[in-house]
Amino acid sequence: MGESFPNVGEEGEKEGRTEKVMEGVASIALLPNGSISGHFIQLPNSICYGLYGTELECERECSHGEDYRLIKLTVTDYNSKKERDIVVECRGHDAAKICTTEHAHGWQKDVVGMVEQKHEKSKVSVSFECETLKADTAAEDHLTKFMPKLVGMDAVVNIGPMTIAGLDFDADTE
Repeated sequence: MGESFPNVGEEGEKEGRTEKVMEGVASIALLPNGSISGHFIQLPNSICYGLYGTELECERECSHGEDYRLIKLTVTDYNSKKERDIVVECRGHDAAKICTTEHAHGWQKDVVGMVEQKHEKSKVSVSFECETLKADTAAEDHLTKFMPKLVGMDAVVNIGPMTIAGLDFDADTE
């Protein structure tokens, strides 16, 4: 049940409104405590967003495997200092696959409420799949170069394509 996104630079129509779609590359550090930190970069527009996620503490639905978890992902526009929170699913231990969660049935009421609250606002869709996994020395070298605050935290780095649809910091009045 994967989502289909228009090509780079295109805008999709959704319920009578134009939806901004960005395709780029993300570099994400998966930390041992379950949180994530990284960057989304889209060229040629030189758009760079910060990514930070914390695992939502909740009972795991029995139909999901051990590698499944919900994450509250905060996307930050460094230029405007605006942020947007999105609840996403993360699968995979070291090589992550991240996508927007469509529902949170079977989770605790506060998590279901957070997902449903986000659906009331303009819907933001996120899709990421690890194509390059860096661990140990390769991860530390990458972190030293691009995310120096995370050096020594025993993180693994995932690099791969990311698509963000429906995110428009200019239109947000949060």
